[in-house]
Amino acid sequence: MRSATLTRRLLTLALLFASVATVKAQAPDKYLARARHVLATTPLIDGHNDLPWRIREDTTARSNVDLYDLRKKTPGHTDFARLKQGMIGAQFWSVYTPGDWRDSGYARVQLQQIDIARRVIAKYPDKLALALRADDIPRSFHQKKVASLLGLEGGHAIENSLGLLRDYYDLGVRYMTLTHNVTLDWADAALDSARHGGLTPFGESVVLEMNRLGMLVDLAHVSPGTMSDALNVTRAPVIFSHSGARALVEVARNVPDSILRRVTVNGGVVMVPFVTSFVSPEVQAYDRATGEAMRDARERIGTDTTALRAAGDAWKASHPKPRATLSQVADQIDYVRKIAGVDHVGIGGDFDGIDDVVVGLEDVSKYPDLFAELARRGWSDADLRKLAGENVLRVFRAAEKVSARMRAESR
Repeated sequence: MRSATLTRRLLTLALLFASVATVKAQAPDKYLARARHVLATTPLIDGHNDLPWRIREDTTARSNVDLYDLRKKTPGHTDFARLKQGMIGAQFWSVYTPGDWRDSGYARVQLQQIDIARRVIAKYPDKLALALRADDIPRSFHQKKVASLLGLEGGHAIENSLGLLRDYYDLGVRYMTLTHNVTLDWADAALDSARHGGLTPFGESVVLEMNRLGMLVDLAHVSPGTMSDALNVTRAPVIFSHSGARALVEVARNVPDSILRRVTVNGGVVMVPFVTSFVSPEVQAYDRATGEAMRDARERIGTDTTALRAAGDAWKASHPKPRATLSQVADQIDYVRKIAGVDHVGIGGDFDGIDDVVVGLEDVSKYPDLFAELARRGWSDADLRKLAGENVLRVFRAAEKVSARMRAESR
């Protein structure tokens, strides 16, 4: 009898616990609800998406804007269903060209990339709207369209010509990354040799002409010397369209603390990316170890590509790659906030420009989850709005004011 009573009590407790667990599982996530409210009322401005290059390189579409249909599920990270789910309000579409691929001239490829981006925007007038000024962003947001801006990635595309720089501005380019991964005649890149110690005098004139035009100076990809020189010269706030904090992950593409502090003084914004090797020290260490293993293999094997491929596959099979996490991206954002301040941090995902994705941030649908994580960490709605887009809008408007002054001075 006692045994039966005990069994009934245990069963009742088990059902109670199961009921509580079910209620918790079904309860709305208040932090995700907060994140969605913020993004429903403040344009989320992402600093970097490589969709135009993804379309160019797609094995099926091959630069065919009509064939790469954003109204359907795409093979990449970006389409309209996922943009809506991710609550994107504005996007800088990167019009990237490789700095080590001259082809028949950088400008030809650059114009093709601008053409792809402009045709994508024109193809979907109910979904996308070309943005040329800061005020276009909130206007498009209220019309429930993604404000679409062009960001030129790599100053090699101007071919040492301020005239070309002005032409790109006239075609809609609103930021230029001073370098990509290759050092130029006038600026050192982060991942190449530092031939100039930063900017040459011509490089300084490029920055000043960008200020005059109202084009944002993007210091992602450049060396610390170039960062420093650009901050010395610029009259307008700068951006880092997709760069993390070097103190957390020691990689040349990330921003040192000394520069983060200068961004505060300058008034600029550092837009944290979702690049796994930039946000995860474990992934960065793995990538370095993989590189060392392949160098050792080349010394042993020589130029036999089949044997080298087999050696690489064997090494990776015995050394599983770690995964970067959403929490590590949030750590990066928290760190930039700690050093530079909440007024100087933004988001630059780099979707469709990456192969390896962060767990929890697999495509453009996932931004609310990141904002929910920051809300759990104590971020206020006001601070989340700054991160989402208010900081970038402030920088864009400041650049336009500087441009107006400089144009008036030059008359």
